[in-house]
Amino acid sequence: MLREVQLASSDPSSAGGTFIRLILGDEPGWPLRIGWDLTIIFLGFLGLASMVAFIGIWAERKVAGRIQQRHGPNRVGPIGILQSLADGIKLVSKEDLLPRGADGWLFRLAPYLAFAPVFASFLAIPFGPDMIFEPALAVGLFWMLAILSVEVIGVILAGWSSNNKWSVYGAMREACQLISYEIPLGISILIVVVATGTLDLLELSRMQAGGMQHWLLFHQPFVLAAFVVFFIASLASNKRAPFDLPESESELVAGYHTEYSGLRFSLFYLAEYNAMFVMGAIMTILFLGGWDDPVGYLSAWSARVPRDVMSLELLAVNAVAFHVFMAKTCLIIFIQMWVRWTLPRPRIDQVLHACIKVLLPMSLVLLLGSALWELFVQNTSLMQRATQWVLLAIGLSFVGFIFLMLAQAFIQGRGKQYRLSEPAKLGI
Repeated sequence: MLREVQLASSDPSSAGGTFIRLILGDEPGWPLRIGWDLTIIFLGFLGLASMVAFIGIWAERKVAGRIQQRHGPNRVGPIGILQSLADGIKLVSKEDLLPRGADGWLFRLAPYLAFAPVFASFLAIPFGPDMIFEPALAVGLFWMLAILSVEVIGVILAGWSSNNKWSVYGAMREACQLISYEIPLGISILIVVVATGTLDLLELSRMQAGGMQHWLLFHQPFVLAAFVVFFIASLASNKRAPFDLPESESELVAGYHTEYSGLRFSLFYLAEYNAMFVMGAIMTILFLGGWDDPVGYLSAWSARVPRDVMSLELLAVNAVAFHVFMAKTCLIIFIQMWVRWTLPRPRIDQVLHACIKVLLPMSLVLLLGSALWELFVQNTSLMQRATQWVLLAIGLSFVGFIFLMLAQAFIQGRGKQYRLSEPAKLGI
């Protein structure tokens, strides 16, 4: 098993529940605890979910604009940052329509069933060494997978209750796509569980403390390959292009939410972008060291911070850890956006073929290889350390190559002419 780094206590729940203990006391009454939980949910999680969608929609349009050699939103607010606010006001002001012949109760319920599971998964995410809503949840990884699988019910209900054949087609595509890709996605997570022996997300973050060489991404070759499988399966799970067949606007108008308008339509957007954030958070926790920085300074700093009293240092280390965690998650979201505006959409049979004939056998081979690695190689510490450093060098080389390509594209793009109203000179 991986080397375990204890940050403050041998009990994971005592470290994660520091703020609850310091603010509410060791044994808070149930009215006080309920008030605390509601405050965190409405001020913390609901605010975070709103900001994820607010910034995510604007960022996606900016990324799409740059890839397509245009500016993107640049009229509403500085650099167009308030475009999402304007869109939100427009959606709220639109009429809430109910199609003739639709099942009204299920039609109205579906958007909330699509958004609620994504929102509920926030409670198991460790944003910092002491920033977790439920520190005693020892099976946080299992909880997130179970609760996220409920989203497909909302999508199916939205399509079936709309009394629209295009909506039904989109809902059925979502059902077969999500159920199919959940298998390689779950197996890739199981590979991490084999390497660590825990389902506790807070413990997974602490096991990877000490620098990039201890990240699970570089722990063994099979985990590195499992990260690729998980990323591809997460795109399908989130209905992100090139796996956006449930919406597929060129074929199905808008897929399962064709008949939705106004506030209920916006809930589907909230669910999509927050699902992207949750999947990015899971990848950050499982493979990229969680809230710890690449050099391991944060984990060492957190280990020195006393947790018997509230202090500025305790707040500071958690604030820095939160921003590191968010930076890693946002990087994954950016890659998801990059993939969407780069790759074309395949057919539904090609999507299912890639899952059943490619990703599923690959994930099973990786699971077997990871188990054999932990059985025979893990005990050889010299080989394990050498593997970690080799994989780290390969990973850094790949990231450096990508950044060089982005820098070259940015430099060359600065000389491009974006506006059709200002044509380039002919030179005569």
